[in-house]
Amino acid sequence: MNIHVKNLLLCFVLAAAAGCTHHDKLPSARPEKEGMSSERLGRITTVMQEYIDEEKLPGMITMVARHGRIVHSETCGIMDADKPMQPDAIFRIASMTKPVTSVAAMILYEEGYFGLDDPVADYIPEFRDLKVYSSIDIDGVHTVDPVRPMTIRDLLTHTSGLSGVGADSPVDSMYAAADLSGGTLKDMIQKLSGIPLLFQPGTTWNYSRSTDVLGYLIEVVSGKPLDQFLRERIFIPLGMEDTDFRVPVGKLDRVGAVYAPDSAGVKIIMRPDTNSVSVAVKFLSGNGGLYSTATDYMIFSQMLLNRGKFNGVRILESKTVELMTSDQVSGVKMPDDEFFGPLMSGMGFGFGFAILEDNVKAGITGSEGSYWWSGSGNTYFYIDPHEELVMILMAQFVPNFHYPVFRQMRVLGYEAIID
Repeated sequence: MNIHVKNLLLCFVLAAAAGCTHHDKLPSARPEKEGMSSERLGRITTVMQEYIDEEKLPGMITMVARHGRIVHSETCGIMDADKPMQPDAIFRIASMTKPVTSVAAMILYEEGYFGLDDPVADYIPEFRDLKVYSSIDIDGVHTVDPVRPMTIRDLLTHTSGLSGVGADSPVDSMYAAADLSGGTLKDMIQKLSGIPLLFQPGTTWNYSRSTDVLGYLIEVVSGKPLDQFLRERIFIPLGMEDTDFRVPVGKLDRVGAVYAPDSAGVKIIMRPDTNSVSVAVKFLSGNGGLYSTATDYMIFSQMLLNRGKFNGVRILESKTVELMTSDQVSGVKMPDDEFFGPLMSGMGFGFGFAILEDNVKAGITGSEGSYWWSGSGNTYFYIDPHEELVMILMAQFVPNFHYPVFRQMRVLGYEAIID
């Protein structure tokens, strides 16, 4: 669909004035009160609007917080056809589900349900006889025994040996043939138990189905479905009212369409409907199944920035957040493919987040120790503990990283710091 945003004039700046609030739990402030420049934050508006005017992206929300206060919150463009982007728009956050699932697992870790270096098979016995892929020839697939068992730490760091997200290998072909998402999490576990690992556990960082397996482990250990556990232990306590695996029918009009590149600009490839968005979800993907809003994810991010606490509610202990946001993959082989190679250059990885270890190698502005992740529909979050800074961008356009939109927003956000 061709978008003429110049005619629509659909960029609405929600000025963060002193004393007003964007959300009852998210106070706003004039940028200058929090050591940031209103004029420089306005450059985010200018750059994002250029993407809209040039018909590269349909619409988005950008949000910046400093010292726990919103200093920039803006909607630009459209969310579906001629419908303006709304501040409370609900997005498919895809892989930004992973940090939420990781936090849920660490809640159970804190309560003594498991140790990080416990074998996964102690809790998921179907994984006791897993093998590791070695080669394939006319005689079939050849495997070897794992040198050591897959651990819960491996699941949290994508070093489990599992595959299944964007890779191209014989193991990934087996994943595709097995239709891993075509049932429940337990069904997925049964299927994975018959497929070899792609790597020896603990040796290689490989973006994978690890967090789906982690979601199932949460179900086994807690005795509750993943969606119920997330609601009871994270969403309800934090007031994340619009985050879940499904969107109620009454909120359906707040879910935007998904767009993709087209010769004429962008086109709609998926529209929300009750059958795809509002029905009960059978496959509760801890990897990428959640819907959320910019406001809800800002609350979640502020909880992490506050070392596990938000608005008087503690989700995790401060030392747990410190562990989660510390590099866990030193000495592990990192990716060198065309996509993840550049993306992870200069990065470590904690429990659910990429962690900026060397901004020279990464080629980006930022404080070392900052952490972030993204979703396939161009949703992003970035937390800088040193500057007490959170930046969020929400869009619904695939593939992500097609344009350097968040990289630019991140530079502009840092440029706006004046104190």
